[in-house]
Amino acid sequence: MVRLFRHDDGLLPNLSAMGYAFVGYVAGLWMLLHSTWWLNAAGVLLLGHAMVIAAYLLHECAHNTLFSKNRHHAWLGEALMWIVGASYGRYEDIRHKHVRHHTDRADVVAFDFRPWLSRHPLVLRSLQALEWCYVPAVDMLMHALVLVLPFTLSGRRDRRRRVVVVVLLRLAFFASLAWFSPRVLMLYPLSYLLMLHMLRFMDVHQHTYSVLESLEMPRGAEAKRHDRAFEQANTFSNLISQRHPWLNLLVLNFAYHNAHHQQPGMPWYRLPRLHDQFLDLNNSQVLPFSRLLSSYHRYRVKRIINGDPPGLDVRGDKASAFVGVVGVSFLTAH
Repeated sequence: MVRLFRHDDGLLPNLSAMGYAFVGYVAGLWMLLHSTWWLNAAGVLLLGHAMVIAAYLLHECAHNTLFSKNRHHAWLGEALMWIVGASYGRYEDIRHKHVRHHTDRADVVAFDFRPWLSRHPLVLRSLQALEWCYVPAVDMLMHALVLVLPFTLSGRRDRRRRVVVVVLLRLAFFASLAWFSPRVLMLYPLSYLLMLHMLRFMDVHQHTYSVLESLEMPRGAEAKRHDRAFEQANTFSNLISQRHPWLNLLVLNFAYHNAHHQQPGMPWYRLPRLHDQFLDLNNSQVLPFSRLLSSYHRYRVKRIINGDPPGLDVRGDKASAFVGVVGVSFLTAH
């Protein structure tokens, strides 16, 4: 079993995280189907958090940090995509986009929706109303585009069959759940929205990168203009707690983002140690959690079409004015 994993110390932490993601997902679904309201409430939280851990395990798969053989990452990654609702796309597409994020030192996308929204004020106002109500409408739109783009972009025509098959399978799955308990049609979306909010909160404040609409093109000169110093200066760690590091396990240590960008091949359970090794660098880039909570609330509408310029100083007390960006999730490969 130890040889199955890339690192000798990976057996216990990786099995624990995988077990939590899969068992938590099944247990959460069972709790949603129950007739007791407090089990329903607990199920919403458990299911949502199990999906969060599954998403960050998918991120680990994209970096090949778990197993000794890359094909095992692809197998696990495909399974995790069904849990997090990203199965309409392909694992290799998700991995390609995220690798470009690291190599190009930018938020690389196939479609930058911000200029489009500026030209369509009715759509923009609708999204603003939803975001004001704390509905992560932009992220939902980006997930919906995974289904739409294969039918509108000629370069993605080969994804059409997968989209149709997965839609039919997931409709059958939710119809089966609703047959046992119709309330699951209300409770499951709550869990999913919880997942989107947790993933979004971590994403929006971790970079002041440019958004490059170059994912569908080969890497050009624009992808080679930034060095490691630029990467670290425009990357931020949003630790849930520095005093109690175990709390960062709630997001599988994804909050140690400077350490992750320092060594992308480092597994999640080693990131706190790596963070401490680069304490001087990383501490200057750690943003206060309480101020990020304030910013997340205050700029939830403004953030829709915002793009923070590289080099923006958001450290310390200035984190309260850090708007951040949305729509760059590693779960949507466009």
